[in-house]
Amino acid sequence: MTSAKILVVDDEMAIRRLLRAGLARAGLAVVEAANAREALAALAIDKPDLVLLDLGLPDRDGLELIAAIKAAKAALLVISARDATTEKVAALDLGADDYVTKPFDTEEVLARIRVALRNRLLAETPDPVLRFGPVTLDLAARLVYRDGVEVHLSPKEYGFLAELARHPGRVLSHAAILRAVWGPGQEQSVEYLRVAARGLRRKLEDVPVEHSMIRNEPGIGYRLLTDASRPVVP
Repeated sequence: MTSAKILVVDDEMAIRRLLRAGLARAGLAVVEAANAREALAALAIDKPDLVLLDLGLPDRDGLELIAAIKAAKAALLVISARDATTEKVAALDLGADDYVTKPFDTEEVLARIRVALRNRLLAETPDPVLRFGPVTLDLAARLVYRDGVEVHLSPKEYGFLAELARHPGRVLSHAAILRAVWGPGQEQSVEYLRVAARGLRRKLEDVPVEHSMIRNEPGIGYRLLTDASRPVVP
């Protein structure tokens, strides 16, 4: 993570100062922007690996910048005082990698940054083999193993797991998963996800739901967690 460059977009100088100090301690290069205009200029000139974006900017709504950030191929972590579920879902559906609500813990932000940067590298590795605890997922062969024994999943269970596994530790909204696995027009069919999640937990884990690696984020979506959300990519 030492070579990554982070763009901090926030109109509050105190927040930028706090984040700069924490990011610098972690060995990260930092670029700052106080508004949307400066953020867009920094995207073009500094080419950051990841953007920390506040939504309440003085000149534009931060949501309007997400498309430009994703077009620049930067990872994106929203840090905002807006805590409504609708705001979180909107940001995630537009392409944010994660969402942290203010006030925040700097160590949590650093952990989310590590996950987002790992996912960015993972996206550049075509069809890897991923390992999450006792579970191995071979994306190229579309095979799943638990403790070395092949597990037979339904097509939708596999699609759900694979979609989560491509973004370990990241929250994927209900609508995003449904579009990717069930197809356009199924964005409201949240019960499909509940059924698939139950099936995956039963076949892949022997733990209570609250300790499952397939974590439900109420009203928002699902994320795949392991001990440290660290996939092993051979």
